[in-house]
Amino acid sequence: MTATMPETTATAPDEAGAALARPAHRNPQVLRWLGAYTASTLGDSVYYLALSWAAVSSGSPAQAGLVVTVSAVPRALLMLVGGVVADRLGPLRVVIVSDAVRCLSTLGLAAVLFLASPGLWVLAAVGLVFGAVDALFLPAVGALPPRIAERDQLARVQGMRGISYRMGSVLGSPLGGLAVATGGSKTAFAVAGVLFALSLPLLCALKLRPLPGGERPGEEPKKAGAPRGGTALRDLTGGLRYLRGHRVLGPLMIVILLADLGFVGPLNIGLAILSDQRGWGAAGIGWVLFGFGAGAGTASLLLTVRGRVPRAGAVMGWSMVLGAVAIGSLAFVPQLYAAALVALSIGLLAGLNGVLCGSLVQTEADPAFLGRVSAVSSLGSLGIAPLSFPLTGAAIGLWGPGPVFVASASVCVVSGALALLIPALRRAELPK
Repeated sequence: MTATMPETTATAPDEAGAALARPAHRNPQVLRWLGAYTASTLGDSVYYLALSWAAVSSGSPAQAGLVVTVSAVPRALLMLVGGVVADRLGPLRVVIVSDAVRCLSTLGLAAVLFLASPGLWVLAAVGLVFGAVDALFLPAVGALPPRIAERDQLARVQGMRGISYRMGSVLGSPLGGLAVATGGSKTAFAVAGVLFALSLPLLCALKLRPLPGGERPGEEPKKAGAPRGGTALRDLTGGLRYLRGHRVLGPLMIVILLADLGFVGPLNIGLAILSDQRGWGAAGIGWVLFGFGAGAGTASLLLTVRGRVPRAGAVMGWSMVLGAVAIGSLAFVPQLYAAALVALSIGLLAGLNGVLCGSLVQTEADPAFLGRVSAVSSLGSLGIAPLSFPLTGAAIGLWGPGPVFVASASVCVVSGALALLIPALRRAELPK
């Protein structure tokens, strides 16, 4: 398979145009992609719950934590490479292969657990495989929407994707828990494998429109003046140069990274510590997370229905600033119901700016670079930001949750301020 080989599912421009002209919620290509993405998200949720249970059942808590987090290493190291692969080979091919590998890995692990009781090294090996596959999958799945929907529908597509992600997160954990309770972790891994398998026929049925200017996957757009072909390293550096020179995408990558750094620590590690100190217990964490999820899902639904937000750059910046205030205040709310309401507002604002960030990435990036652009934007939240978890926990142990939540919120304020102070980003608009 060569880097310039066209995707087997690509379709003729007139055939693709008929589907692309429809609204996103009536576009069969978008609905197929959304169904496949939902199945993959459900599979992810079930897989990680099964992995956690199997690791806890087979080793010490420290060993279990190591097994669960081992997939983050290849994901962080290979994410940028995954963007290059998506642009060279075509995002659809990469997504199909990624889900196929995840399907076979989980079904194979389920079979092994049915037949024997292997050590933690088997779970760690599968975790490493998943991390490497995620590094390919995430940039590729982010590069697909502009190939199946018109630019003026991309905000709606991002809203639909947000709803799908929330559904996968909310429904996946109970489904995984039911599978574990019924037949143990081996049954849960089998369920995850079946869910990954469900995405494959939907993905194989997708028909993509060609890249603008007639380029094939792996070729730079003619207007960029970049040489054809070349090495993967040249593609990677070319993508970074493209971002550095883009007046909207360059600063947007910094804004996304800062927002992720300020956001993920308090909502992942800080919330658990805060709930323990307040005496809310595990149920309290669930209610606060439910409030956040409900807010984020509502924001995604509103964007799905509305389809476009005027002055997207400015709204994105202000939503980051206001969301930062809500994050900082969460540490000073003593009552559980009030904390859940604050989390609801955080979810609304974070869901809004998340969809707007994703929509601006989709509409501003040239499709030939979108795999690499998606890789850089995902690297912050999935590769760099999780590294702050130990630091957040240690800081709360030293100074308490209040100062740490305020410090994290300050990082989010800087992110929003940059979005408002950089003219090109503040004036960025979604297509009509």
